[in-house]
Amino acid sequence: MRKSLALTTLLMIVSCLLFSPTFAQEATSEATPESTPEATPIAAIRLPSVDPLSYAGNILVAGSSTVFPLTQRMAERFAQEGFAGRFIIQSIGTGAGLERFCVAGETDIANASRAIRASEIENCVAVDRTPIEFRVGTDALVVAVSSANDFIDSLTIAQLAAIFSGQVTTWDEVDAAFPAEAIQVYVPGTESGTFDYFVEEVLLGTDTFADEDAAINAIIGMENMQLSEDDNVLVRGVESSPYAIGYFGFAYFLGEADLLRAVPLDAGAGAVEPIAATAEDGTYPLARPLFIYSDAGIMLDKPQVAEFINFYLTNVNDEIIDVGYFPASTEALNRARQNWLDALGN
Repeated sequence: MRKSLALTTLLMIVSCLLFSPTFAQEATSEATPESTPEATPIAAIRLPSVDPLSYAGNILVAGSSTVFPLTQRMAERFAQEGFAGRFIIQSIGTGAGLERFCVAGETDIANASRAIRASEIENCVAVDRTPIEFRVGTDALVVAVSSANDFIDSLTIAQLAAIFSGQVTTWDEVDAAFPAEAIQVYVPGTESGTFDYFVEEVLLGTDTFADEDAAINAIIGMENMQLSEDDNVLVRGVESSPYAIGYFGFAYFLGEADLLRAVPLDAGAGAVEPIAATAEDGTYPLARPLFIYSDAGIMLDKPQVAEFINFYLTNVNDEIIDVGYFPASTEALNRARQNWLDALGN
């Protein structure tokens, strides 16, 4: 019966992936006043009410360091409202988290700062799991410099690609007006979804490299570069020098905003700062979706997991801005909530 449910859910997921609009396409095309009336606001899907007092047991979560503080906040709130069980939440990077979920089959939920890959779905199916995607928010990936940096006003995506691939090694090679000082680069670890996203959007998106392997090899071979799966290490490194630069999720920037500066990015239409409005409308070049993944079989076998995800999707917008991220659109949250209902057979 479980395999039948998993197959049905897999078909549903594949259908959604094939026919649903992508994150980048969620905004509808601009309509002319003559042809289209004012859009009616989308009504939010309501999930069944949750009583955390009624549930106990363990909930095991691992994955993205970016999604970690949001999931941690939701877990704390779930416990505060009466959950008698135990959370184990590990910040190990999206790739490593999906490996534990899809290969080892050890965890109940995977945090992810990128969408799951086809190869990872295949790994999940091999261990009798069908990953179900729940969109929980939006991040504006911040490129940051120290507050002591007084020479960068903005950077183009092409300049960013050159800096983070080692094509330039001193700041005056980026711009002749910048000082002739070595660039100190801080990069998320290669297991991080943040690393994957940056490689795809910046290095491959600007055709700096022909393929992912070439881009990764260039990054790993850079001088004056530090890799770390711990975003706090990256933050402290960038703060340490006016000639340092790094990138990480908005929440980590927000926590140290007095010691860091977010660099406005120009993708061809002028420099744009990472703020709520530009993350929502997609004009900030490095806005990205945030996810958690689980499986219908896990949710049925461990009702505390299903109810925590329900609680998460119902209350996330009450917490997400305070954590340091931005709400997903109502449409995106509705898809996540419908995925929850479908997984539970509602």
